[in-house]
Amino acid sequence: MSELVRVAVDAMGGDNAPDEIVRGTVKAVNESPKIQVFLVGQEERVAPVLEELSYDKARLTVVHAPEVISTSEPPVMAIRNKRNSSLVQAMIMVREAKADAFVSAGSTGAVLVGGQTVIGRIRGVQRAPLAPLIPTEKGSSLLIDCGANVDARAQQLVQFAKIGSIYMENICKIKHPRVALVNIGAEEEKGNLLVRETFPLLKNCPDINFTGNIEARDIPAGEADVIVCEAFVGNVILKMYEGVAQSMMRIIKKGMLQTTGGKIGGALVKNNLKSVLKEYDPNRYGGAPMLGLNGLVVKAHGSSNRETFCNAVLQCVEFHEARVGQQIVEKLGEE
Repeated sequence: MSELVRVAVDAMGGDNAPDEIVRGTVKAVNESPKIQVFLVGQEERVAPVLEELSYDKARLTVVHAPEVISTSEPPVMAIRNKRNSSLVQAMIMVREAKADAFVSAGSTGAVLVGGQTVIGRIRGVQRAPLAPLIPTEKGSSLLIDCGANVDARAQQLVQFAKIGSIYMENICKIKHPRVALVNIGAEEEKGNLLVRETFPLLKNCPDINFTGNIEARDIPAGEADVIVCEAFVGNVILKMYEGVAQSMMRIIKKGMLQTTGGKIGGALVKNNLKSVLKEYDPNRYGGAPMLGLNGLVVKAHGSSNRETFCNAVLQCVEFHEARVGQQIVEKLGEE
């Protein structure tokens, strides 16, 4: 058997923890023989859920951590004061090379702070961006950054473009991924000070395939493979993206149920429609990696169910096997 990918899971993070987190983790272990999992959390709450499930006990270990970081706590203080929390202890396992990856559906702020301070950035990486894959008409695009670095500087956005290109080349197997900068127009002179300063830097960067500016309306059409922006803009795009997709599903369903003809037509296209809409379901991606750290950190959705969390754990295998972290070290480690 090849070397197992060791994943440290924050069993207490998320709206549905620990039940759905534990069940999703076990599902991942059962689906992939390449995973070894450490469920880090309150053993007295994790163990009863595990007792109901069947899995390879040689590939799943419970690591007791008595404290829990809630979403209401200030992230910096929580990381500093709750060293025995499931989130911090799982990250320490990555820092000490006892695990290859960390996954949590808990506090986004705590994950971002912990990633930077507990695990640490790759030398040469100025900021570690949060980068989810988002669905488009042509497949998937990487939105970088979507929440980690509000008020990033131009040079940092250039690094995001390079990191995003490495990710798409190695994970999505896209040669020379198209990189675009989010702006309010296609013209080079448009935008705020940050994007006007960033544009010429990206344009003259030999390490990426820069195609120019992209407006938000062109993102769903798949006009770029790597979509570069600072975290405030990226988070607005991501939340709007998810909200519109959910609204469209409700509108389509409502429209089909208004008339008898609509109900008949809906019944005929139901299976095809489900298949199409599934492509726009963010749950199929599981979570977003925080790139540029000395270890893989995946932030799963706070409302993750077992299926979503399972996908978040499974994506660690692909990331690890593609050596994305090593690629970033080799290409950015000396900047």
